[in-house]
Amino acid sequence: MSASEILERIRTGTEAATVSRVFGEPIERDGVTVVPVATIKAGGGAGGGSGAPVNSDNPQGEGVGGGFGFEARPAGVFLIRDGDVCWRPAVDVNKIVVGGQLALVAGFLVIRSIVRRRRRR
Repeated sequence: MSASEILERIRTGTEAATVSRVFGEPIERDGVTVVPVATIKAGGGAGGGSGAPVNSDNPQGEGVGGGFGFEARPAGVFLIRDGDVCWRPAVDVNKIVVGGQLALVAGFLVIRSIVRRRRRR
């Protein structure tokens, strides 16, 4: 794959990160309009090269590389009812669980430290 092909793929990927990817199609039910919202992260890069190292047995050299990443996560929804707009955030249960586990481990380490100090007295 040539460098121009890699750059073209990266350009195509970054063009996909548009507002339509962030705000979904509104859904209307029983007089309430729901507009889903997501957070989008996109990034990419490419590299190149030519020539050989100074102390090389093979005086040839060349290189090309590239990559692209795209992430979308739900952020929440806007609820529109009778002209009033309300924001309801999406809750990431995984973050809550990991945060609780980290707090639990920190608590155990503090308790262990206190118990060890009291035993030394």
